[in-house]
Amino acid sequence: MNSVFYKNLEVHNVNIAYRESGDNKNPTIVLLHGFPSSSHQYRKVLEQLANEFHLVAPDYPGFGNSDFPSTKDYEYTFDTIAETINSFLELKGIKRYALMIQDYGAPIGFRIATAHPKRVTAIINQNGNAYEEGLGNAWAGIRALWANRNENTENALLPAFSLEGLKWQYTHGTRNQESINPDTWHLDYLRLSRPNARTVHLNLFYDYQNNLKLYPKWQKYLRDNQPPLLIVWGKNDEFFPEGGAKAFKKDVKNIDYNIYDTGHFALEEDGKKIIAKIRRFMKKVIV
Repeated sequence: MNSVFYKNLEVHNVNIAYRESGDNKNPTIVLLHGFPSSSHQYRKVLEQLANEFHLVAPDYPGFGNSDFPSTKDYEYTFDTIAETINSFLELKGIKRYALMIQDYGAPIGFRIATAHPKRVTAIINQNGNAYEEGLGNAWAGIRALWANRNENTENALLPAFSLEGLKWQYTHGTRNQESINPDTWHLDYLRLSRPNARTVHLNLFYDYQNNLKLYPKWQKYLRDNQPPLLIVWGKNDEFFPEGGAKAFKKDVKNIDYNIYDTGHFALEEDGKKIIAKIRRFMKKVIV
């Protein structure tokens, strides 16, 4: 077991909390989390891979232990969050890294990768979407919000912030719900219960439609740059089903493709297998 350090760095007047482990002389993996989680979702990766890699996992503004600025002081869009995380990496002096992406980590990571393609050594993708065919049935309510944002379409999404709704995100599609640590959704629930949190996250739900407009750009990045790609995908994800994983085969030649019989947060149930895959993949592609 390796030590994980819990640090903070001010980025444009926003305090970014992050977890870091491993020797920074080793190849770096930047771990980009999803909704509704934080760097906490990568706790197993940070502990188990630190003997061979340098790992950095930031919490986005409004997530985890980072600052939660008001909407007057910070624009909660994927463009802005990606700019903040890119600035975080530059302030840290991290100029070359693999990206591990999941859920929201994909639109953030692909914005960084398309802006700085030479910095990205590889991509590790756990249910991080970049294709229309990767958007599952669970997007129906959010698509209604995109079509017409009003009180009714916002209220229809509020169950996603409830304790039961959060539990569903972690346990749906798993083989054994008893294997999933309930601390995960209870921790997220506490953060989502803060004043104005729902407004912030509804803003991000609404802004997600702008990610779809960038899919062609991200796909071109993949075709043009051919980053080594590891797919470790939970196939029972109602948000990003297996079709999203298969779609990467259209654009990436060097792809290590692995599908697991689990849900949205595949690391929770299949962390041991996935972390072993990451170790072998990184040692193979990072020279």
